[in-house]
Amino acid sequence: MKSLNIGIIGAGLMGHGIAYLLAAAGHIVRVYDPSAEWRASMPERLKSARDLLDGDPVLLDRISAHDQMASAMKDVAFVFEAAPEKLPLKQQLFAELEALTAPDTILASNSSAIPSTRIGEKLKHRDRVVGTHFWNPPHLVPLVEVIQNEKTSDETIRKSMDLLRDAGRKPVHVKKDIPGFVGNRLQHAIKREAIAMIAAGVCDAETIDEVVKSGFGARMAVLGPMEQSDLVGLDLTLDIQNVLLADLDRSTEPTAFLKDKVARGKVGMRAGEGLRKWGPGEADAVRERLRRFLAEQAKTKTS
Repeated sequence: MKSLNIGIIGAGLMGHGIAYLLAAAGHIVRVYDPSAEWRASMPERLKSARDLLDGDPVLLDRISAHDQMASAMKDVAFVFEAAPEKLPLKQQLFAELEALTAPDTILASNSSAIPSTRIGEKLKHRDRVVGTHFWNPPHLVPLVEVIQNEKTSDETIRKSMDLLRDAGRKPVHVKKDIPGFVGNRLQHAIKREAIAMIAAGVCDAETIDEVVKSGFGARMAVLGPMEQSDLVGLDLTLDIQNVLLADLDRSTEPTAFLKDKVARGKVGMRAGEGLRKWGPGEADAVRERLRRFLAEQAKTKTS
């Protein structure tokens, strides 16, 4: 694929990772962020990603930071928005992008859950609006959900998937723009059941994590749940569901247990306690373990 000019909204955790992987694919990437702090810290974070992946040193020369949206979005073919998860903010950004870009520039949102239908509902050229849900960190995790909303054109989907595939991602086409898309709906279905079991005293959080990591999670990288169902047989799957489904948690809102944790400030690693307790250095060790694992996976797949 020829080199394109690509705009990124947001220099944070997701934005800088998206910028890295697109620059690594040979594109010119301009990142807009109103925060001087985020812009100033971006080069060091990009260098860390490059060092981790043994990337070409010159690829960082293809990335620039901007404090004005107009300069960052000049003559771009794609824009990837990675702003905070606030619908009014995203709608405002897309309105500004529509005024700054050509009618055929593809405007993609990296929202984790907000449908792009709502983000672009006030725009004139809604056919070029699409959801592109990268997973954190985007330069290490290969999946990108490409979500077609009620107005997205087939051409927008094709161009988006071609760009991402060329950049070494694994794009999947999500044909309906539902909250949470595919991945987060699956992930939070597991979390709902897990938190409900902890709240009911079935087991503790450590047990949940061990069951997932040492049990079905150990095979999920090579055997998806639909493959596993066909492998063991849908007759067995049906028999298990006949026994199990009626007993699963069916709450339509977060549990009182989770709400209480948040209300008391027990929000996870940064507070030293969430569903599990975290001693000095333990959280950093988990982050580094994950970072190294994902980096090795990424390097294996590109070698």
